[in-house]
Amino acid sequence: MIESAIELDFGKVTIIDNILIAELNEGILFDVENNRKLLNLGNKIFKGMPYGYISNRVNSYAINPMIYLESSSTINLKAIAVVSSNPVCQQNTLLEKQFYKEGDSFEVFDTLEAAINWIKLKI
Repeated sequence: MIESAIELDFGKVTIIDNILIAELNEGILFDVENNRKLLNLGNKIFKGMPYGYISNRVNSYAINPMIYLESSSTINLKAIAVVSSNPVCQQNTLLEKQFYKEGDSFEVFDTLEAAINWIKLKI
């Protein structure tokens, strides 16, 4: 398993094999501009190869659900997983899921390990 980390102005991204795992900073608004930075990073790293994205929500922050409209049109992004043990965050994520066109490619998990295993099955 190959692993590397990249610091961005809104959080840290870890790359494990063909998965981007983001831990975003406390209190930010994750908006369309930030999402484009992540999508561009995915395109640069994976060069058109299929990959998955995991949002490891260890911090509390706001999300503009419009990000999922653009994410769902990214051809090589095959699956999105959200990791949180917070029941409120899990409920909010179910609302976010409605904005992602591929509902069966967007899931919520309690642990990072479960999310990684699911992403590997999807890609």
